[in-house]
Amino acid sequence: MSDRVVTSLVGVYDADGTVVGEITYWLGARIGRAHCSLCDVTHGLFTERSVWRDWRRSLEVPFELFHRDDMPADVAAAVSQLPVVVARVGDVVVEVLDRGALDHCDGDLGTFTAALEQSLAELGLQLPG
Repeated sequence: MSDRVVTSLVGVYDADGTVVGEITYWLGARIGRAHCSLCDVTHGLFTERSVWRDWRRSLEVPFELFHRDDMPADVAAAVSQLPVVVARVGDVVVEVLDRGALDHCDGDLGTFTAALEQSLAELGLQLPG
């Protein structure tokens, strides 16, 4: 069963990670020209949400976050749209939550975690522990 155990989770924002990219996204989000539903789950107005940080720390596997301009090559090769959450199972990258699923979370961590658990189960994947 170890070939179905998630070794890490990766989220990729639909925004650039540069200072200019961060400012551009923040301003665009305020006026309705930019939106990233993963950002809505992980961040408040300016900083990472403490409930997100605490949940992420409670996981048995790393949950890394990247921007579209700094995501790992294996993740970029495996996804077609952003934002996205993928699971690494050994050397394999599996898309777990796509843009539609993340939009459905509407920024709510409880909805996000339920969607993540359901998607992992449907894909036959499991978190360790």
